[in-house]
Amino acid sequence: MIDVYSWPTPNGHKVHIMLEECGMRLGRDWLAHPVHIGQGEQFTPEFLTISPNNKIPALVDPHGPDGKPISLFESGAILVYLAAKFGKFMPKSDRDKYEVLQWLMFQMGGVGPMLGQAHHFRIYAPEKVPYGIERYTNEARRLYGVMDKQLALHPYIAGKTYSIADIAIFPWLRSWKNQGIDWADYPRLKEWFDTISERPAVKRGCEVLADLRQPLQNDKKAMETLFGKAQYQKR
Repeated sequence: MIDVYSWPTPNGHKVHIMLEECGMRLGRDWLAHPVHIGQGEQFTPEFLTISPNNKIPALVDPHGPDGKPISLFESGAILVYLAAKFGKFMPKSDRDKYEVLQWLMFQMGGVGPMLGQAHHFRIYAPEKVPYGIERYTNEARRLYGVMDKQLALHPYIAGKTYSIADIAIFPWLRSWKNQGIDWADYPRLKEWFDTISERPAVKRGCEVLADLRQPLQNDKKAMETLFGKAQYQKR
């Protein structure tokens, strides 16, 4: 049984989707352990032993590559691990594999951080900062444009086949409205988004822990835990 320590965020849903896409079923083959990040559960010593950067998700597989338990943090690394473990959603040829990995890095280094900043300044920041809102909204639009252009050439983000690059990017685009995006400006990306959203495993993955998530804006403790001094205490 694979254990996933997670929360219903885009990064958490990446791993939920991947496991379901690989034929694993929640409750049968893997378990989702909620880490309530608004209550500071990501700072507990137990969680820090498997995720030293105090971020979700983290995964513990009792049957690692050498038959021994392995724990992993960073959602991109977990996707690469699961692709290797199950032999799915990563091409076999070196050329195609590197195509997928570059778009996975695009998500990890660009889509996630930049759209996260767009969410923060547009929704969660305690005061409106016009410069921050404009900067990260424009960057979100730029990234959407990059993906829309890529999808003019291929049916999927990294080429002809569905891969971990698609799985990594999709959950981040579910909050397109919060990022200041008008889908009319990105028709090819919107078509891709609609196609991915209809995959049964994607639907199941996005439902994992979803009933636990609550709006943050009216929860002062959660806002402080996620964005205040609690985040920067030495541990």
